Order: sequence, then C-alpha cells, then structure tokens
Amino acid sequence: FWHLLLLLLLRGAAAASVHDPSACTETTLLLVLAIPTMLSAVAAARSSAGLRLRLGAVPLASSSRIAVAGGQSVRQVRRLLSEKAKDTSKSAKDVVKEGAASKGETKKTSWWTSPEFWGGLGAIAGWGMSGAAISDAINQGPEIISLNMTGVLIVYSSLFARWAYVVKPRNMLLCGCHVTNVIAQCNQMRRALDYKLEKGETEEVKDITMKAAATAAGAGAFVALGPTIQSMLVNANLGIVSTVAGADAGPFTVHFWAPMSKWLISGASFMDLDRPTDKISIAQYTALTLTGLFFSRYSLLVTPINYTLCSVNVALFGSSAWHLGRKINADYIADKPAAAPAAEEAASEEKVA
Repeated sequence: FWHLLLLLLLRGAAAASVHDPSACTETTLLLVLAIPTMLSAVAAARSSAGLRLRLGAVPLASSSRIAVAGGQSVRQVRRLLSEKAKDTSKSAKDVVKEGAASKGETKKTSWWTSPEFWGGLGAIAGWGMSGAAISDAINQGPEIISLNMTGVLIVYSSLFARWAYVVKPRNMLLCGCHVTNVIAQCNQMRRALDYKLEKGETEEVKDITMKAAATAAGAGAFVALGPTIQSMLVNANLGIVSTVAGADAGPFTVHFWAPMSKWLISGASFMDLDRPTDKISIAQYTALTLTGLFFSRYSLLVTPINYTLCSVNVALFGSSAWHLGRKINADYIADKPAAAPAAEEAASEEKVA
C-alpha cells in the first residue's frame, strides 16, 4: 500500500512538472480513494488483533484458576479442566446461536427498513446527473457550460463520494456514481477554460484558478486542523457547542458537509421557481425528483442517522417536483386545448376547398 501511495505521489509530481491538468486531476482522485482504503485496512487489522488478544486471555484465566488448586490431586485437576472445556464449548455455541438469530432477523428486514434498498435506488437516480454531464460533453458545446455550477458539482460529488464510502452500510454504487460525476465535471471545467483561453479571456481564467486554489487551500487547512479544533471544543465543556462538535454527524465530519453542499443545488431550484418551462429538462428534473424522494428515506436508515441530509432531500424533492410538474403541464396538458381549435379550423378549411 505504501508503494502504491509513493507511486501516485511521484506520478502527481511528474504531471505537475509538465503542466498536465488531466493527469493531476486523475492522480488526486486516486489518492482520495486510496487513503480511505488504507485507513480501513489498518482499522480491520487492529480489530482482528484485539480479537486475538481476547481469545488468548481465556487459557490464561483457566490456568490461573488451576494453579490455585495446586494441592489437589491429578483427578481433581482433570475434572476442573473438563468442566472448563464444557463451559467454553457452551459459550461458543451460544455465540453461534446468537449470530444465527441476528442473521435471521436481518433476513426478515422489509424493503421499507432496508438501507441497501433505498441506497441502491438513490444511487441509480444519481447516475442520471452523471449521465447528463457525459451527454453534455458529447453533444453540447463548451459555451453553454456554467463554471460556477460546475465547480459546485465538483465539490458536491467529492464530498458525497467520501460520505458513501464511510457511511454504514457502505454504498459503493453511490460512491462510484459520484466519482464518475467528479471526473465528468472536471472534464467540463477543462473544456470551458480552454474555450475561454481561445477567446482571449485570460484574466477571467486566472481569477477562476485563484478562487479554486483558495478554496482547495481552505478545505485542506480545515481537514488538517479539524481534529485538533474538535478535541479542544469537546474538552472545553461548552454545553451544546461541545455536544454538537462531538456529534457523529457534526460539523467536523463529512456527514455534515455533504448535505450542506447539496443545499447549494436545492437553493438554486428554490430561487428560480418561475423558470421558463422551455429551459427545463424533463430527464434532469425527473432524476432530481427521484433522488430527493429516495434519499429522504435513505438518510434515516444509515448510521449515523443524518437529519440534515433528510431535510435537504425533502426540499430537493419539493422544488424539483414543482418544476417537473410545470414542464409536463406546459408540454402535454396545457397545449392540448389550444391545439384542438386549430385542428378544427384546418379541417373546415379543407372542406371549403
């Protein structure tokens, strides 16, 4: 693992030296995925080591009790050993039965209370946004790309890729969806910047680059100093401030910042409730509506429970369903009565002719 990490760092340095933005972006994404995997492997090794220590403590306890009976006969010692073996076998059987019972309870879980079911539906709906970005890259020109929204989507999908990886149960389908969206949006950003450079808008490109660098530096500083600040606030006993700082889904975790980034997208829909229907995409708003619906339930089944994620998806569902209803009404319902008189008038003209 350390060899892989070293190779990635060397590749990033080589890409930076030749000014290759695409290679730098790819290396950064690989690092983001490799580091959590390494940390989870370390955690698994520690837990297995702790289990071996706990299992190794059983013979020690038995031998200590046997040593107390030093004055007893060999037959009594053998009897004591056999009793300890029976107790150990009974406890092992109890553990197996409890595990089987828990598995049976898991199998009886209905679709309504299954995080895997709702997480899978949410991931499938989320692929609609990634597909839209890929479709735009293939079929649309770079002049229609919004740099602000593209930057928001890069931050949004980066946070949710990390959230899907650390949440329990882990949702790799959703993680893959957002990693794909990050790559697609980075490609859209590259196309837009190249287009502006071709038009001679060098100053605007420099301004955007400086803002992106400042945002990345601020995020890096927060990630580096976050644990220290969190421990200081928790140990200060400041009442509700310390409670919030130490919460499982508090402001020092990705469980908080991933939903907050989604508020930027939902807020854009709320600020534009009177958007012209000819600028509304049925496919896009169908995906957003379904995403809000599925994640409203999914956020209450994961560990830790994420009420912030639930609230933002309720808002996303409401605003997206509003736009989708207006689009369907304008294209398939409201136009039909207006089209009927025109058809009748054309028919009467044909009869006269």
